[in-house]
Amino acid sequence: MHAKSSQKDSADALVCNMRSSQKESDKIASVIAGESKQTDFLRVFYEGVIAGGVAGVIVETALYPIDTIKTRLQAAHGGGKIILKGLYSGLAGNIAGVLPASAIFVGVYEPTKQKLLKSFPENLSALAHLTAGAIGGAASSLVRVPTEVVKQRMQTGQFASAPDAVRLIVAKEGFKGLYVGYGSFLLRDLPFDAMQFCIYEQLRIGYRLAARRELNDPENAIIGAFAGAITGAVTTPLDVIKTRLMVQGSANQYNGICDCVRTIVKEEGTRALLKGIGPRVLWIGLGGSIFFGVLERTKQILAQRNTPSSQNPTSFKDQL
Repeated sequence: MHAKSSQKDSADALVCNMRSSQKESDKIASVIAGESKQTDFLRVFYEGVIAGGVAGVIVETALYPIDTIKTRLQAAHGGGKIILKGLYSGLAGNIAGVLPASAIFVGVYEPTKQKLLKSFPENLSALAHLTAGAIGGAASSLVRVPTEVVKQRMQTGQFASAPDAVRLIVAKEGFKGLYVGYGSFLLRDLPFDAMQFCIYEQLRIGYRLAARRELNDPENAIIGAFAGAITGAVTTPLDVIKTRLMVQGSANQYNGICDCVRTIVKEEGTRALLKGIGPRVLWIGLGGSIFFGVLERTKQILAQRNTPSSQNPTSFKDQL
């Protein structure tokens, strides 16, 4: 009898130990899973920051003259003449802002997109891309707005260098002068970023499903150009408003977005809201081609470097 009781106690102890070991294993697995998710997030963020920064700088350097012409067209009142000298005015200072702004945008966009795609049903992938684009735009606006203000003031000949522009703007208008037109910037860029990346991502998904393979660099570039051109054309009126508010300086010709729209329409007609649409579509179309082409290539290079050679590359289905 005593022997049976001893055996039962031993069996109970063994079961308890097994359960305890299982709980410890579950805890360890949970910790490892959490660390893995954190590592994946940091990796995606890191790759997005590098890819976004590289793509942004290349686009800005290559197409800056077109952007300058567009800005001068939009800033000119009535039939004002456009000066074609100094088309690279302010490039160095602008790159100093574009690099972190593009890095922040893509660094936020990529992990946000992946998180939303996992949370949303497959038929709402467009909403995930729209939302991620808007969130990325909002995050990068803290750097993009001062960069845009300084760039456009220099493009219109108000300042000779970026440091002088920052110093004089702060001296005359206060620190808030660097964020003048912030509301109009968000009004333009949040829809722009959301639309451009949504169109691009959705076209890529459709193309990859039809071709049943990964896209090559020219195909990414063509889709990027199309997405950029369409979005650039649609958001031109918002860009005109943003430009007028940002370049007015301390003159305060316009008292906010609504007053700016009313004044432009009253004094110059509704066609003035489409000023610079040609250079803008050309600039953003070419920019989209270069940006998305460089972005995807850089992401591929970084992914290959971070993936052990023994692992198989991710299939196109897994990346949808």
